[in-house]
Amino acid sequence: MRNLFVCCLLSLLLASGAVLAQTKTIVPLGGNAFVTRPAPAHEELIDDTGLHNWTSNEAIVSVYFFAKQAGTVELSLVGALHGANRSTVEVSIDGQRKQAVLAGTAASSIPVGTFTIARPGYVKVDLQGVSTDGGYFGDVSGLEVGGSAAAAGLAFADDPANFYWSRRGPSGHLNFTVPEHTEYFYSEITVPKGHDRIGSYFMANGFSTGYFGIQVNSETERRVLFSVWDSPGGKTTLVKKGDGVSAQDFGGEGTGGQSFLRYDWKPGSSYRFITRARPDGRGNTLYSAWFGAPCLPGADDCEWKFLATWRYEGVSSYLTKAHSFIESFYPELGHLERMAHYGNQWAISKDGVWTELKSARFSVDATARNRQRLDVTAGATADSFYMRNGGFFDKAAAPGTHFTRSSAQAKPRVDLDALPEPR
Repeated sequence: MRNLFVCCLLSLLLASGAVLAQTKTIVPLGGNAFVTRPAPAHEELIDDTGLHNWTSNEAIVSVYFFAKQAGTVELSLVGALHGANRSTVEVSIDGQRKQAVLAGTAASSIPVGTFTIARPGYVKVDLQGVSTDGGYFGDVSGLEVGGSAAAAGLAFADDPANFYWSRRGPSGHLNFTVPEHTEYFYSEITVPKGHDRIGSYFMANGFSTGYFGIQVNSETERRVLFSVWDSPGGKTTLVKKGDGVSAQDFGGEGTGGQSFLRYDWKPGSSYRFITRARPDGRGNTLYSAWFGAPCLPGADDCEWKFLATWRYEGVSSYLTKAHSFIESFYPELGHLERMAHYGNQWAISKDGVWTELKSARFSVDATARNRQRLDVTAGATADSFYMRNGGFFDKAAAPGTHFTRSSAQAKPRVDLDALPEPR
């Protein structure tokens, strides 16, 4: 009887292992792939359905997924040919290279081979065309993943309705608690060299109804951006703006008023931000913002640039929900890592009392909360907080973590009454 039990148990384990070994997951390229090495004069395209217009053997397309354990992965491409009868592509992970042959116009699973994953974390799979008898390497919609490294499950973007957001990458926030009747919020940002990627927004002074920070809009343009959303019961309207500042309505992610200054800010330098919120005495709130270039410690004559004052209708308030954030707003560049240091935060009351803000709570957006992307984190050094996103790094702080910077900063030498403001 005992031998029969052992035999049955062994058969069950072998059968379970066989099922486990056969379990495969399809990672859709639409939410998890990027053209990481574009080819000149070619237009490799990744949309919600996958990789298309793959015509160059110089381009590299990278697919990312998070493996919860080390081991092996067995890969297949899910795709088909159009515009050719046969093509060969190279698939590589950490220097391990194998080739797959695509043939036929019907979508199918094309085996690639087995690769070794040395550690848990994000896996980067590179695809590159080798040869084709037409002008096209094929359309690839997914990466089929099996093997022991996938047995514990994989994390990747699996919600087609939100592939746009997953390719943009996750956003992180530092949330500060400010005293009641806070009228001004002061902070500083330093972006390290090499982290000022196109499509970055390093937001310094956020509040309940808007945000203020610096952007990288293109290779030739950078902006200081200050926006206020519309209120539930009315429209946000421009009261005044500074010299060289553009102001307009915005839509898309909510509606409101947007003001920006084209300004060639530099990585490695610290920039200063002041936001003011005050009731206008008529049931509305006036929000104003000033931007400061790098300033020598102890200097009294540091220049400030006035962005704008916006009227937020139907709500009378001082500044609430002070926060900072980091985000990528170009899906095509959401694989690149960004980082910024956020420091010297102060809240100034309507009575002129300055309070240093040395603690912050970390939070994340829906992309990270829903585990579509995991590469966003934050922390604290002695004199500042920092946030990172993008780059598909492996270790991240848990949302809800509180951070404290230990060293006190000298109170900024700012004469609030003398801040420039057009009449």
